[in-house]
Amino acid sequence: MQQVILQHDARNDEPLSEPVFLILLSLSPQPRHGYALIQDVAALTEGRVRLSTGTLYGALKRLLENGWIERFAQDDTSRDKQAYQLTPFGRQRLAADIERIQSLARIATTRLGEA
Repeated sequence: MQQVILQHDARNDEPLSEPVFLILLSLSPQPRHGYALIQDVAALTEGRVRLSTGTLYGALKRLLENGWIERFAQDDTSRDKQAYQLTPFGRQRLAADIERIQSLARIATTRLGEA
């Protein structure tokens, strides 16, 4: 019998970190620039998560490299603001993590109901 070993691409299968999840979620309805992302993530989490600029721009760099987001051309270039938008692959990746979280919540709810 021949054994088949599948390559595992950790970038695509591992759970997203909370900051990355929130950045992708913030970009899901519309493109945003960095400061707008910081503000929206704080609003989404009711102030619980406040992204530092270092965390944000490090995550944006990795998301660009992974092809999950892309730069978005905008008319307002007065302050050299870079805007970002989800790519179709980024939207799929976000949807997959939402599905994973929902599954975990169902399992936890079932387990708590058994206790």
